[in-house]
Amino acid sequence: MSTVADPGLNGRPVHVVDGARSPFLKARGEPGPFTAADLAVQAARGLCLRQPFPPEAFDEVVAGCVMPGPDEANIARVVALRLGCGERVPAFTVQRNCASGMQALDTAARNIASGRSDLVLAGGIEAMSHAPVLLGTAMVAWLAGWNNARNWQARLRQLARLRPKHLAPVIGLLRGLTDPVVGLSMGQTAEILAHRFGIDREAMDRFALESHRRLAAAQDAGHLVEIEPVYDRHGKVHLADDGLRRDTSMESLAKLRPVFDRPFGLVTAGNSAQITDGAAWLILASEAAVAQYDLPVLGRLVDSSWAGLDPAQMGLGPVHAMAPLMQRHGLDSGDIDYWEINEAFAAQVLACLAAWTDDDYCRAELGRDTAFGPIDRERLNVDGGGISLGHPVGASGARIVLHLLHVLRRNGARRGIASLCIGGGQGGAILVENEGATA
Repeated sequence: MSTVADPGLNGRPVHVVDGARSPFLKARGEPGPFTAADLAVQAARGLCLRQPFPPEAFDEVVAGCVMPGPDEANIARVVALRLGCGERVPAFTVQRNCASGMQALDTAARNIASGRSDLVLAGGIEAMSHAPVLLGTAMVAWLAGWNNARNWQARLRQLARLRPKHLAPVIGLLRGLTDPVVGLSMGQTAEILAHRFGIDREAMDRFALESHRRLAAAQDAGHLVEIEPVYDRHGKVHLADDGLRRDTSMESLAKLRPVFDRPFGLVTAGNSAQITDGAAWLILASEAAVAQYDLPVLGRLVDSSWAGLDPAQMGLGPVHAMAPLMQRHGLDSGDIDYWEINEAFAAQVLACLAAWTDDDYCRAELGRDTAFGPIDRERLNVDGGGISLGHPVGASGARIVLHLLHVLRRNGARRGIASLCIGGGQGGAILVENEGATA
């Protein structure tokens, strides 16, 4: 395990003044109603229109995205131009797998802290239902031969070389969710963690059920105030995360078969994050920009941390990323009012909770003398998470930060941490504060 020696967001304060996201739309076996760029524009349009400054006032636009479409090269620039930011506002796209949206926030925040920027639109996007289906190397080579054939005789010879195996598709999404170094899918890494920490199927399913219950309660209470309606080309309006299963029960979850380690595994589609399309944006500002435009302040990005660990146990990334934040600021678990740990898998979050309080793990892997205090489950993912609302990989890191700030504001709380595990064996975390809290 290696933890980045990260000094945090030293320099000028970084404020979050506003944010918005699209509903997260579950992939249902065919391309969804929005491309990534379309979803990003719709999620950001209302956010930009309600600001007291024009889109041209942004110093830059930064977006995280893992799998932009072929017409979306440097998708941040595509979106910025479509939003009316103008030709002079630079834009760039970052990629850190599941934490790409968080990386965009971190990059933008560091530019503000250092004085390079004052006002930045940053966030994340993913249309996983539009993940590419590719041709294999053999088929690409055959097509090259076909293209180089100069007469009909050469084309007949090349046609005779075509075999059914050449037509086998390469499913981009499945490749992207498999670690090429250790040869394990993300679900298989969750199975490893379940075995390591003795997490059984009932505990996973109960965690998944609670995620759906909390999202249902949040929708009913109107707590997801960050969602912007989006309209597809058929005139249908999408208002809410549509992966919620209100009728989920322990009995229905128990009937699902394991997906990643058949027939004996524990990780199922029901206790894993959903494949989803979504976009999330935040507007970050320096104190000078806040004063110039008389902007409200939702909260502050205080510090960030990134860590690396064994790719085969990538789900423990939040533990390795959150620990340096806590140590730098002299905090223990009781000092954090609310937590967001992205729900890639129920087993993965439960493993993080177990490792966080395990003296041996913290000593061996984090270099601590003792473990942290337990994380209060009632203050973790209070409105559901990736299992119930989905995990569009490029967007989730931005979503959990934005929602955490709203949770702090709603409850008059001061401090929170948002964190994700990252395919490839990494973790990311951001410490945020509600500046309006009295406690």
